[in-house]
Amino acid sequence: MKKLFLTVFLFGFSLLFNAQVVSVEKSTYGIQTGVLGIYFHNETKLSDQIALRSEIGLDSGIFGGTFYRETGYFFTPVFTLEPRWYYNLEKRLAKQKTINGNCGNFFSLKTSYNSNWFVVSNYDNLTVENQISIVPTWGIKRNINKHFTYEAGIGIGYRHIFYKDSQFHKNQDEVIPNIHLRIGYRF
Repeated sequence: MKKLFLTVFLFGFSLLFNAQVVSVEKSTYGIQTGVLGIYFHNETKLSDQIALRSEIGLDSGIFGGTFYRETGYFFTPVFTLEPRWYYNLEKRLAKQKTINGNCGNFFSLKTSYNSNWFVVSNYDNLTVENQISIVPTWGIKRNINKHFTYEAGIGIGYRHIFYKDSQFHKNQDEVIPNIHLRIGYRF
């Protein structure tokens, strides 16, 4: 009986040491650009499948119409905190696909603050109101090679615009989409 117990114990103990822990990276940095903006980001490991993405960048927009003599554009600062749950890491490894740089599918809660600290535009004295948005998002992140990545995501959420800060009568709440397609470089 002792031999059987010892054999089972040693076999189980060896399985513990051979088990591979599937996990997001401890920390990864990069820069990304999309159709409307440029962003510097960091993803920090919170658990084996959850990373906190922090991002600072410039969101941009295009506007025009009958009140403007030409099409306008603007860039304004944005700060984002986004917990991401990478839910398919084990499945990707089982198919011998890479998870380097947190490559996988994810669900997130993208929380962004757009500030009116400054606005870069082809129009003088253009302002953008302070606003905060919270958008549940589904997305994918893949590597093109060792350093280049691409990312796509889609979601729908809530935005609050602080119009009262600019002496307007009331603030505005609205439903907004989040559709993004970005390409980037991971350091």
